[in-house]
Amino acid sequence: MIWAWVIFIGFVFLMLALDLGVFHRKSHVVGFKESLTWSGVWISLGLAFSILVYFAYDLHWFGLGNSVDAVDQLVNTGKLAATKYLTAYVVEKSLSVDNIFVIAMVFSSLVVPARYQHRVLFWGIIGALLMRGAMIGLGSVLVQNFHAILYFFGGFLIFTGIKMLVMEEKEDHPENNPVVRWIRKIFPITREFHGQHFMVRAGSVWSREAAEPGVEAKPDPVVDLAPAGKWLLTPLAVALILVEATDLIFAVDSIPAVFAITADPFLVFTSNVFAILGLRSLYFALAGLIAKFRYLKPALSLILILVGVKMLAAKWLKLWLGDSFNLTVLAVIIGILVTGVVTSLIVGAKDEDGAIPS
Repeated sequence: MIWAWVIFIGFVFLMLALDLGVFHRKSHVVGFKESLTWSGVWISLGLAFSILVYFAYDLHWFGLGNSVDAVDQLVNTGKLAATKYLTAYVVEKSLSVDNIFVIAMVFSSLVVPARYQHRVLFWGIIGALLMRGAMIGLGSVLVQNFHAILYFFGGFLIFTGIKMLVMEEKEDHPENNPVVRWIRKIFPITREFHGQHFMVRAGSVWSREAAEPGVEAKPDPVVDLAPAGKWLLTPLAVALILVEATDLIFAVDSIPAVFAITADPFLVFTSNVFAILGLRSLYFALAGLIAKFRYLKPALSLILILVGVKMLAAKWLKLWLGDSFNLTVLAVIIGILVTGVVTSLIVGAKDEDGAIPS
């Protein structure tokens, strides 16, 4: 099975290298058309991978599909593995949309220039993959050896879903974020952005120039007062750290949600990876439209509650719905998500039609 992991991780690194090294080598503003194109590419790859999952588990490539899934106590056949992968992918993709709301607030509050946002998200994705890989590895060990933890995950998801549904969301400025306050106590942070650099050295060319043609460098008193040679973080680094912290918080919800569907670490990891890889392009496509999807958050709350109930009642659902209960759960999740999006668009259109012209 190790070769399946090696090949998949190699493919991911190849795609990331092409992304930053070829297609986005120079910092630029990612337009709506470009973001939609890349969103289509990543979503197509994520969906197409389910076909590969089907054949890999059906034909037992690299030893896949030979073990019992701790969640439903079934051996993952090709059809079952593909269904679980798609369900996990849809759940993870849906919950990652909620992440976009917070990322947009971070960029807006820190006034991160649009041309640097892709770079922050790229390295944020790298960190997210490493963190989630570690969390999935730990979760897989816990689920395999302590089956009762699935009930804890289920209860946690239901609690989180209800909390999202009933509590009002408060916007908190990054300056008040405890992570930012902790960073400021340890590292000096420049006042201005210094090109696409996350760190600058006082007295170096980076500290005096934006290092990008056509971008005027601004005087930075923090750099000017720092001893020569001292390293300083830039606001871009603060944005990166906040994006990483945000993903870690969301992973606490999303990873247990995927373990409610399958305990197969390969299916959990690959579904997470494909959902995260498309997050950057999806952000640029949806960032300006976030306010229109007012009913998306209640839909995501219901999805968390549904997945939590599925985790707690898996045995009864399997007896009631038969072996196709995973397909039924997938259909219900897609239905909830589509309903939230369509309702948001319909209500938004009615509000615009009923608005009093100024």
